[in-house]
Amino acid sequence: MILRVALAVHRRPLARRLERLLTTPSVLVTTVERPGKELDRLDLEECDVAIVSREHLGERSLAILARLRALPERPEVVVLVGDEDAEDRARLLAAGCLAVVNSTLPDEALRDALKALLARSRAALEKQLGESGIAPESRSSLGDFATRSPAMRQFMATVRRVVDADSSLLLTGETGVGKEWLARAIHAEGRRSAGPFVAVNCAAVPESLMESELFGHEKGSFTGASHARRGWFELAHRGVLFLDEIADLPHHLQVKLLRVVQERAIQRVGSERLIPIDVRLVAATNRNLEDEMAAGRFRSDLYYRLSVVTLLVPPLRDRREDIPALVESYMAHYRAVLGRPVDGVSPEAMAALAGYAWPGNVRELINTVERAVLLTTGSIVGVEDLPHRIGRLGRPEGGSPPAPVAGPVPGVTLESLLGKPIRSARREVIDAFERAYLNAQLRTTRGRIGETAGLAGIKERSLFDLMRRHGLKKGDYRG
Repeated sequence: MILRVALAVHRRPLARRLERLLTTPSVLVTTVERPGKELDRLDLEECDVAIVSREHLGERSLAILARLRALPERPEVVVLVGDEDAEDRARLLAAGCLAVVNSTLPDEALRDALKALLARSRAALEKQLGESGIAPESRSSLGDFATRSPAMRQFMATVRRVVDADSSLLLTGETGVGKEWLARAIHAEGRRSAGPFVAVNCAAVPESLMESELFGHEKGSFTGASHARRGWFELAHRGVLFLDEIADLPHHLQVKLLRVVQERAIQRVGSERLIPIDVRLVAATNRNLEDEMAAGRFRSDLYYRLSVVTLLVPPLRDRREDIPALVESYMAHYRAVLGRPVDGVSPEAMAALAGYAWPGNVRELINTVERAVLLTTGSIVGVEDLPHRIGRLGRPEGGSPPAPVAGPVPGVTLESLLGKPIRSARREVIDAFERAYLNAQLRTTRGRIGETAGLAGIKERSLFDLMRRHGLKKGDYRG
C-alpha cells in the first residue's frame, strides 16, 4: 500500500529537504502550507504519518498531539527538533508521538531514521488492514489444487509459468470453479507475496461508489466526502488487486481503468494529482467477454490489456478424477473445524459424488461435504448423508452415474450450423443448450425456483429471466 505522509514544518527549505529524502513510489508526501501555531490546517490532510516541527506544537504540545492522534485516520506523529532536550523529548514521547528526531542530522542519517519509522508505521497499518480482510498474505497455495486429472495438470502447468510475472491475468470459468482461490494462490507464491492482496467484487459495489472505491477521493470532492479516502489501487500497491466479476464494471469506468492500466498511475476523485501505483492486476469473470464485446457492453481495448494471459479454470465435471482428492481434503478440514469424528466416505457415496454433474462446481462440492460431515450420525459418510439429488446416484435403483455432459445439443446438428456465421451458430447452440438444461433441471425439481437456481449456480432473478427468454413456466413442471 502507499503510505501517506503529511509535512508541517516551520521552514520551507526543510520541507523541500524532507520531500526529497522521503518521496518514493511507495510514499506519498504532502506539505501543509503555512500551518498555524495550533496546526489548524493539518486536519485538512488525511495521512498515516504526520511529521511536525516542534515549533508548531508550542506550549500546548500535549493537547495538540492528542488532537492530531484523534484525526479520522489516527496518524502517527513524528516531531522534528533542532536542539536536544531530554526532558522535552520524554514529555513528547509520553504524549503519544512515535518518535522525536533531530532535523540537523546529515541527509543519509535523517533519511534512514525517518524511513525506519515509516516502515514501522506501514507494518502496523498493514496488520490492521489484514484484520479487516486486506491481508499481506494468503493461506491459498497452488498445492491446494488437486491435479490427478489431465485437464488440471495441464492447466496448473500453465499457471506456474505465470506466477512470478507482473503481467495482467484474466481468469475465466463458470461460477464456483475457484477463480478467487486461484488468484490468492498466485499472489501467495509469486514475488509480490509480501504485499497486500485486495479482492473486489465489481458486481457488489453500487455504480455511484465504484469510482471512489477504485481510485479514492479527496475531502469535499462530492456530497458526503467528509475526509479523503484511499482507493483499492492504493491499498494494493506493491501487491495484487483482484477484480472479480469484471464484466459488471460500468462502461465509463472501463475507460478510466484502461487509462490506469496503461499509465500505471491513478487520479483520486476531486484531485488533479497523479499517484504512481505498482499493482499486478488480476481480473475474473464467468461471462464470455468476447460476447460482451460484440454486444458493446465491454471495451475491446480494455479486454486486450487485461488478458495478457487468459486462464480458463476447468469446471469440475471435466476433471472428475480430482473429486476423491477434493472430497478427502475438505472432509479433513471440516472434521477439524466441526469437531466431528468422521473417518471417510463409503464407496457408494464416493461413486455418487464422482457421478454428479456439479453445476455449482467446487463451491457446491465444499458445501456438500460440510453438510455431510455435520449431519452424519456415523463415522462414515453414506449416500443417505448426501442431498437427494446426489445421493440417489449411489443407490442401486438410481442406476449408473451419468457420464460427463458431452455430445450434441438437442435439436442442433453440426450440419445445420455450417451455413451460418460462427456468431449466429454459437448463439443458436447456447440457446438450445440453455433451454434443454433448464427444462431438465425444472423437471428434476418439479418447478421449484429456489432449488433450480441453486442447481444452476445462478440467482433466482437470473433464472426467471432465462425462463422468460425460452418460454418456460414453472407451473408446467408441477405435478
